[in-house]
Amino acid sequence: MPLRDHFHAPWLDHNYWESFHDGWINTLVRHLNGKLLPKRFRALPQVHLGIYGAADVAAMKKNGRAATGNEDRGHESAGVATAVWAPPKPHHTLHVSFPEEDIFEVRIHDTQRRLRLVGAIELVSPANKDRPGNRRAFTDKCAAYLKQCVGVVVVDVVTSRRGNLHKELLQFLAPKQAPRSFAALYAAAYRHRPALAGNGKSDLETWPIPLAVGKTLPTLPLWLTDGPVIPIDLEKSYEETCQVLRVE
Repeated sequence: MPLRDHFHAPWLDHNYWESFHDGWINTLVRHLNGKLLPKRFRALPQVHLGIYGAADVAAMKKNGRAATGNEDRGHESAGVATAVWAPPKPHHTLHVSFPEEDIFEVRIHDTQRRLRLVGAIELVSPANKDRPGNRRAFTDKCAAYLKQCVGVVVVDVVTSRRGNLHKELLQFLAPKQAPRSFAALYAAAYRHRPALAGNGKSDLETWPIPLAVGKTLPTLPLWLTDGPVIPIDLEKSYEETCQVLRVE
């Protein structure tokens, strides 16, 4: 079955690409945990849209007053007057803009090594491609995984943005060796082979395959850290997701 254009009409008029990406991630997790991964490994979905936010629980109010941090000390602080420390004013206040990082990711962990991350599958979103800061955040994450010899697969079916993350990742890691031509849509697998003793040079092996609307999707190798290589059948997981979500 062919790849659909999930980011333009008529498909976009009746479907949310976010829902499809979410469903595709969970389909990949089911396939990996069902039959593909040995028992020592476990795949987990990671899906997040936009900037992370966190609330400081210690700042929650109690009895109409802000918590001071002494509430958990029990009777030791009873009857003791404690001065509230006021921090100095900031030296500088800067207006900044953090990348709005979308995450559609499958993470594979080794349960025999304290859930060590050994592999990752990344589905690219429009926000990952739309501005330099977002693209750099994505490539930095992939580069960090590869530095730790985590196997990586990147799938880009986004037709509404032109940025090429495969190109930027290779130009970041090996600027003098990166190819000059890149497909607009692609799926790519990456494997870092660290330097042998006395050699001093590491190898980055890549398997980039061009994608096109109306064409079938490939099977790519996912190289787990110090583990087996797993075949990622993108076509099978894609079509199963289309069926589950009733995509015509």
